[in-house]
Amino acid sequence: MSDTFQLDGKSVPFEAGQTVMQAALAAGHYIPHLCYHPEFKPHGSCKLCTVKVNGRTMASCTMPAEANLSVESDIDELNDLRRTLVQMLFAEGNHFCPSCEKSGNCVLQALGYDLEVHTAGFRHMFPERPLDFTHPDILLDFNRCILCELCVHASAEVDGKHIFAFSGRGIDKHLIINSTSGQLKDTDMALTDKAMQVCPVGVILKKRVGFSVPIGQRRYDKSPISAQALVDAPRTGAVHE
Repeated sequence: MSDTFQLDGKSVPFEAGQTVMQAALAAGHYIPHLCYHPEFKPHGSCKLCTVKVNGRTMASCTMPAEANLSVESDIDELNDLRRTLVQMLFAEGNHFCPSCEKSGNCVLQALGYDLEVHTAGFRHMFPERPLDFTHPDILLDFNRCILCELCVHASAEVDGKHIFAFSGRGIDKHLIINSTSGQLKDTDMALTDKAMQVCPVGVILKKRVGFSVPIGQRRYDKSPISAQALVDAPRTGAVHE
């Protein structure tokens, strides 16, 4: 028999080892998130999934579910914080949605719509980041990277290739390629790699298929991310060690 906690006044059952995020999604309750992925150990990078647990702010993707917790998520205070975080991500990188082939399939863009982000909020930084077109089948646009770490985990934990890593600290932190040249052509990355599938924005793209899905038929054209995330559920099971 499962224990339960309260999420925005609703009872949510959970199993031992589940986080607040996992239990909420499994029960059909959406908590906004960017860096959480059900196949990897949560690491709390993006902070979009921040909730209030018994009055204290916590990342719901890493917070273990416990009986009788009082969790708040869909409240003005937290949604305002999420809007600010989304605005900061848009301002920090080069995200030009109308010209990006990931438009309509982008998690960051979909969160912006779902959270009703109507203004930029911050002055854009327009960082100069290289594009890597050296691989015969894959291109990388580092301008769109949001430092979610999913490609790093996928390449290391699933593909066993360790192709991606991060370098630098703070505002200088950036995604790099683990090869002598620093270019993707000198790795063994393949289209079938898990790392190809997990990028929530438009950094890792397959060549020669851009804009092949027409407007109106893209992933988040059909339903908002808050609904699509629940379609993708269940996201159950204990946290991987």
